[in-house]
Amino acid sequence: MPTLEAAARLAVEDRLHRALAVFRLVVTLNMLALTAWRWGNFDRPGWTLVAVAAILVWTVTVHLLYRRAEGRTTLVHVVDLLVTVLALAVTPFLKGSDFNASLPGFWVMCAVLAWAVHWNWRGGVFAAAVVSTVDLAIRPHITQTNYGNVFLLLLGGALIGYMCQSLQAMASERAVAERRAAVAGERARLARAVHDGVLQVLALVQRKGAAEADSDWGELAGLAGEQEAALRALIHAQEAWTVASVPGPVGLADGASAPSPPDAPRDLAGALEQGVGPTVTVATPGRAVLLPGRVVEVLLGAVGACLDNVRLHVGLTAPAWVLLEDHGDSVVVSVRDEGPGIAAGRLVEARQQGRLGVQSSICGRLEEVGGSAEVHTGDWGTEWELTVRVPDREAAS
Repeated sequence: MPTLEAAARLAVEDRLHRALAVFRLVVTLNMLALTAWRWGNFDRPGWTLVAVAAILVWTVTVHLLYRRAEGRTTLVHVVDLLVTVLALAVTPFLKGSDFNASLPGFWVMCAVLAWAVHWNWRGGVFAAAVVSTVDLAIRPHITQTNYGNVFLLLLGGALIGYMCQSLQAMASERAVAERRAAVAGERARLARAVHDGVLQVLALVQRKGAAEADSDWGELAGLAGEQEAALRALIHAQEAWTVASVPGPVGLADGASAPSPPDAPRDLAGALEQGVGPTVTVATPGRAVLLPGRVVEVLLGAVGACLDNVRLHVGLTAPAWVLLEDHGDSVVVSVRDEGPGIAAGRLVEARQQGRLGVQSSICGRLEEVGGSAEVHTGDWGTEWELTVRVPDREAAS
């Protein structure tokens, strides 16, 4: 299945070949008219009719082949150029060594323009150079008119090829932008529907359960809180997919997901909301925060270790807060609780005793990706600041 870029480029090529078909018809009629007008200049009229008939047959054949993308093969283009060269080469045989105008005349431009459309400016320049070389080689004298024709042929091949390349690039960029806008609009529509419906109901159930914690509503409120967090994470994941995956194959529009490499960009905001429990409050920038997959895994592991310490040292149901800050070239994830804090020197003592939970699970993880972890503690609680710099973030996301 073609990608968006390939489909857009093919559409431009199709349209240019329709224009080239009209041009081919015009220059062919011009060749026939000039041949009839200058019929007395031909030394071999019989062979001239054969050559003209061959040119007409090939004109119709190549027109039918170029109409479809499957027919625009390398072989067809090469044969088209060879026929053009032969039409030029037989001119001295048909008219004699002393002639002014070649048999095909402007018809030779057809092959040059076809190469320019298919291989852009490089193809146009190559085909024009081949035709020009043959044209000059068969002439007994090179005049200023001959030079002007060759110069215009080379210039036209390069210019048409460059314009075709530019049109294809613009069409490709426009197709990707339109597709991205369409997917983003659909995501926004679904997000509004979910927010106005399901999330509102879940939030209402959670508040009702919090007010009646001793009844069956308490358990229901916990379940509602978990589902609300999961649903918000799903919305974040959809936004991340919109930004990172839209320029992929067209087939992804049907819901299929393309396999991603291990370090493919991931949404840290959505992953944080999805990976915490109902007792943890997560605050994010409200949009996807795309980072390399390895960085996201490291931060998720470090945050998980911080929350494990909260459950172990403060309580299983102790509240905690996770704040994600996006500074462009770096991200900071803060994990805070309201426990008794860490006693002075406790971390150093634990490290000396060989208990490397904090050193390995938190600090060690951040060091693997060039990040850092700082802890602030007191009788008000404990706060970890996990910082990771991502200078090549644009390239990664």
